[in-house]
Amino acid sequence: MRNGLLASDTRLNQTSYYEASVTRGAGWPALNGAYKADVAVVGGGFAGLCAAIELRQRGYSVVLLEADRLCSGASGRNGGQTIVGYASGQGPFEAQLGEADARRAWDMSLEAIHVLDGHIQRFGIACDRVNGYLYVADSPAKAKALLEDMADTERRYGFKAQVASGADVARFIDSPLYQAAAYDTTSGHLHPLKYGLGLAQAAQGLGVQLFECSPVTALQPGAPAVLRTAQGEVQATQVVLAGNCMLPEFGPQVAPAIAPRIMPVGTYIIGTEPLSPELCARLIPSNAAVCDNNFVLDYFRFSADHRLLFGGRVSYTTRTPGNLKEIMRRRMVQVFPVLQNVKVEFVWGGFVDISMNRAPDFGRLGSNVYYLQGFSGHGVALTALAGKLVAEAVAGDSERFDVFARLKHHNFPGGPLLRTPTLALGMLWHRLMDVVR
Repeated sequence: MRNGLLASDTRLNQTSYYEASVTRGAGWPALNGAYKADVAVVGGGFAGLCAAIELRQRGYSVVLLEADRLCSGASGRNGGQTIVGYASGQGPFEAQLGEADARRAWDMSLEAIHVLDGHIQRFGIACDRVNGYLYVADSPAKAKALLEDMADTERRYGFKAQVASGADVARFIDSPLYQAAAYDTTSGHLHPLKYGLGLAQAAQGLGVQLFECSPVTALQPGAPAVLRTAQGEVQATQVVLAGNCMLPEFGPQVAPAIAPRIMPVGTYIIGTEPLSPELCARLIPSNAAVCDNNFVLDYFRFSADHRLLFGGRVSYTTRTPGNLKEIMRRRMVQVFPVLQNVKVEFVWGGFVDISMNRAPDFGRLGSNVYYLQGFSGHGVALTALAGKLVAEAVAGDSERFDVFARLKHHNFPGGPLLRTPTLALGMLWHRLMDVVR
């Protein structure tokens, strides 16, 4: 995989709206020669950059190694949604950790939003940040489930959202498809690539040494640990692995023990031509990001220049679906029939990392190698928290990091050859259930 897409799959235009709307500049050099650092960070997406920033602020010398370009993978290609909570819901936390630590995990998901906004404010990152998030349901059964889930979250965790059903849904979204909605003013959205490149500039300004096009192909444990690339090496007292599902692609032997616990899942987005501000305000009056509660979900929002960015249509086979642009356009028109004749100007996709139970997978390999993976579609905000927690742990206070490290995770079934087709068959079942429920 390169740039979040399979290098061998050329059917998809890889120019995202995000890349088209930023100027990257010359970038950073590749690692060449030998370096020493207190901490080596592997992965230049949100998780790695946030970890590097937090570590540098605590006084550690940091070298960050990115296999491609910074934020070229999921961090620079996603839906840009900053979401409270976890893709798994609270279930794994409650079942495995008990009520008190489940509540701590929930509170830390709220903190994730504050940490993200703190980075934006402190470093002056212009990334089109908007508050407001809308959960929607497209069937009576899904509407019932959504309203019950929001009531349960308010009762158990004190988190309140505005809810609507039936004709009242039109207050929040002008679509014939949805039968219930819940509006949350804490979550929201941003331009992910602007945010990620802003983090990179902030990290560099703090003194983090950044290297692009420097995949780590070998990790020799020890004190110090040694990380090797094609043209150099880094000796580090501590290591943070933040490559997620891309880590085994570039360095299969770097951390083979954790690779089977996550799966790359393709997700795809279209971007329309600019719409009139008046139409945008009519369709989503709050300018919130929107996501339905199907297992195979749709998610969408308006960009700062009034394009609808509409995502969904996941792939569990690592191959881009055929006729993707038209499939995505039809789904968009189901939601907003008024956009029938609107031009689609961008189509792109990428891979996110999911865990079996959709809960984040943070932990250690030995005494001085930490890993952050399994964000499962909630990584925009959760990576900000992860960076803070791993920096706390490196500094000797692992209490909060260990709330997540105590979660048990399982390998995807089927081994390297069969786990992808096995998962794809499972997803066909969930798609059928989304239709009939």
